[in-house]
Amino acid sequence: MEMKKRISLELRNRNPAEVTELVVDNCRSTDGEVEGLTDEYTGMEILSMVNAGLTSLSKLPSLPKLCKLEVSDNTISGGLDTLAEKCPNLTYLNLSGNKIKELSSIEALETLMLIQMRMMKPAHLEMTMTRRRRRRRRRKALKGKKMRLACRT
Repeated sequence: MEMKKRISLELRNRNPAEVTELVVDNCRSTDGEVEGLTDEYTGMEILSMVNAGLTSLSKLPSLPKLCKLEVSDNTISGGLDTLAEKCPNLTYLNLSGNKIKELSSIEALETLMLIQMRMMKPAHLEMTMTRRRRRRRRRKALKGKKMRLACRT
């Protein structure tokens, strides 16, 4: 389902200013940008757009009361530079599962008083961690075999 259509369905004949929480997970953005949200959503406190096909948050409207933003499992790699201006009260941001590879793309967020921010580890760090886990498993497996052989004799 398209993001614009999903947002209009979630409104349920309410005024956009009355909406405090909006969940549009698993809907699709046609151009990789936020669609269907306007500056009229002045009372929005929680917004979830998980797995929505977003590539940027540059078209996110001004949401002055927004405290929690969930945008995990998208392909966001930038467009975060205006987030601090548009959402000054943001305290929770989940960016895990996105394509952010450089810290410079999130430096603009340092002005926010984020209580919690979740991000996926950079790809090279994840690879290193995976190699370490494999080594540990191999060592444990070898230890188990040595113990079994020692017990049989």
